[in-house]
Amino acid sequence: MTSREKTVVISGSKGRGSIAALTCYDYPMARVLDEAGIDVLLVGDSLGMVVLGYPDTTHVTLAHILHHLEAVARAKPQALVIADLPINTYDTPEQALATAQQLVATGADAVKLEGGVRQAEKVRAITSAGIAVCGHLGMLPQRVLEEGGYYKKGKTPEQTQAIMQGAKALIDAGVFAIVLESLTPTAAETITREIPVPTIGIGCGDATCDGEIAVVTDLLGSYPWFVPPFAKPEADLSGETSHAAKNYVRRVRAQK
Repeated sequence: MTSREKTVVISGSKGRGSIAALTCYDYPMARVLDEAGIDVLLVGDSLGMVVLGYPDTTHVTLAHILHHLEAVARAKPQALVIADLPINTYDTPEQALATAQQLVATGADAVKLEGGVRQAEKVRAITSAGIAVCGHLGMLPQRVLEEGGYYKKGKTPEQTQAIMQGAKALIDAGVFAIVLESLTPTAAETITREIPVPTIGIGCGDATCDGEIAVVTDLLGSYPWFVPPFAKPEADLSGETSHAAKNYVRRVRAQK
């Protein structure tokens, strides 16, 4: 399928609660996840923490994203490949478009950026050039230093309404979907019910959005040093890897 056809499929999932999305940062994982039937692969700036060892996403550069995106794109996945616009790469509409164009040229089917009302003109600049955009509202990791930590959003009607206003501004600018991160279940359900594009939740509770996204290392249990409270590991790859490595050490040393 073409990039446009892939985004149409995701847009058409509104109300079905069927979108399964995962982050992805390399070629072999892209192949495995795609063959497993994952709908969306996000080359997210979460790679700053779970791959590069930074304390948060504010250290991630465009070069980092392009490097990992290129690897994922080599797998030629049937899944929709979305790439994050890193912090400080979309400060103006012109810069946002230039960054999005680089990501698409490297293999992204669509791009994602954080924020609502104040990002609408940047989204419009990108979508007007024919590039699909996914929004991101709620807890915004790129603003963790501004906010002094990670906090649940949508705890009050006023907060929920502000997020709703952001969603409507993004939709008016042309986004095909919106990631909702760390909202209360009630806020996530309300926004999902009232907007026409699919929502993809993370940390918003079960069955509150049109789909779900998880950080792949949380799913696989391959990054044991920090596991978000909402994560639901399906494997323990860090434990299995440690076990295999210890067995290897014993086997090699036994040869002497």
